[in-house]
Amino acid sequence: MPESYEYADNYLLAALSLAEQARIYPHLELIPMPLGKVLYESGDVLHHVYFPLDSIISLLYVMEDGASAEISVVGNEGLIGVALFMGGETTPSRAIVQSAGYAYRLVGQRLKDEFHRNGELQQLLLRYTQALLTQMAQTAVCNRHHSVDQQLCRWLLLSIDRLPNNQLVMTQELIANMLGVRREGVTEAAGKLQKLGVIRYARGHITVLNRARLEQLCCECYAVVKKETDRLLPGLGPHAQARGAYPIPGAR
Repeated sequence: MPESYEYADNYLLAALSLAEQARIYPHLELIPMPLGKVLYESGDVLHHVYFPLDSIISLLYVMEDGASAEISVVGNEGLIGVALFMGGETTPSRAIVQSAGYAYRLVGQRLKDEFHRNGELQQLLLRYTQALLTQMAQTAVCNRHHSVDQQLCRWLLLSIDRLPNNQLVMTQELIANMLGVRREGVTEAAGKLQKLGVIRYARGHITVLNRARLEQLCCECYAVVKKETDRLLPGLGPHAQARGAYPIPGAR
């Protein structure tokens, strides 16, 4: 169990009104998110939503032959389980832990009950969903039109934005699976970044050393997603101030 977690570690939870906090927070369950854990498979009926704290979840599409490609990443800016409050209950994607950590789990019906109050939480979740759709659409464009080098830069930036530091634990094979490209392509792209002093890669650990240079090397896709997310969810980020101080279950 971690030493401490605050509700503000997830920016959607931090943005709730005091009344919404009082209705939701007592039902949050702090759970570990080990690397590779599958939260749901394609077609599963969803029963819970997850609010990542320091973990990252990848949404993947898996083909019949086993090939896969990531369509979005979700971290402490969002939640897993959008299909529940959008009315679909299921989704054709797989949700898998890309970077280990912790998350809060909430029974889906409780979130749906709060969503259908037609209050602030409903508007917040709808804006978040639009931001997520923007990321999915831009990822599709990036995978089609940009090089593996640029895709890797985008992926690294999106990932470290959702972590408390600039370090990732991720093998090149897993990155290749996320991007839907050959491992050799990721090896070559990572090698270029390391020679430029942008990252350090050793034994499955990636450290971003020069974020500014990484942004310069990236295609426009990262900036498009970040700009739209900032527009739809202003103030939700590492420096956002919580609006209340409701005690968090599981925190120490």
